[in-house]
Amino acid sequence: MTDITLQQAERVLAAALADATTRNLAMNVAVVDAGGNLKAFSRQDGAWLGSIDISIKKARTARYFDMPTGTIGSLSQPGGPLFNIEVSNGGLITFPGGLPITIDGAVVGAIGVSGSTVEDDHAVASAGINAVSVAAASA
Repeated sequence: MTDITLQQAERVLAAALADATTRNLAMNVAVVDAGGNLKAFSRQDGAWLGSIDISIKKARTARYFDMPTGTIGSLSQPGGPLFNIEVSNGGLITFPGGLPITIDGAVVGAIGVSGSTVEDDHAVASAGINAVSVAAASA
């Protein structure tokens, strides 16, 4: 199993935090490894305490299913094929802000962001992903 390195996880975290700062947001950002274990985390000053757990669960959810949490959310609505999935695995988060991290075609981990609207959470997570994608492309 290919795993995200600490250096890569820190790059993802730093890029997400920089984007949150640019947007004037206070966020919790979690990066998990390929096994869904916490690899890097930061809580910006003033970020909601309740969002700590949400950011970690978003990252784990994205890694467990290797898809964006917002995609899982659309599939888990009443009548959907994944209805009630959020109660599995010790609790999942099925709204935007969690994204798998892929390097050279392999999922190596995931990022989860929480602390604002789901649109902001997703955008900040995307900034984190872009940092490692750009670095991998230039390596």
